[in-house]
Amino acid sequence: MTVSFFAIYKVPADKAVFDAHYFGTHRQLAQAIPGLLDYRINRVVASQMGESDLHMIVELVFESHSALKAAMASPQAKVAAQDVLKFGGEVVRFYVTEPASGPVI
Repeated sequence: MTVSFFAIYKVPADKAVFDAHYFGTHRQLAQAIPGLLDYRINRVVASQMGESDLHMIVELVFESHSALKAAMASPQAKVAAQDVLKFGGEVVRFYVTEPASGPVI
């Protein structure tokens, strides 16, 4: 069963500076994490409740919990983690998810 690591970013104070760093530096660091099966970046463009306080939702997909654990212990993940704290530490939250095995209501 795959496991996803989500980084959910709130709207930063300066979107242009944030995006420049994310797409110019951080994306490459995150993509270098070993064991990564898929890497998806989604920009939040709307909310049914009005203006969203979210900027981006990023998903890193791994083969299993053990693959995620090994990946997060790697030097590449440590470099990416240090980088995210520099530019997004105040606006990011992290979550680990797995596919639901029953009905989602």
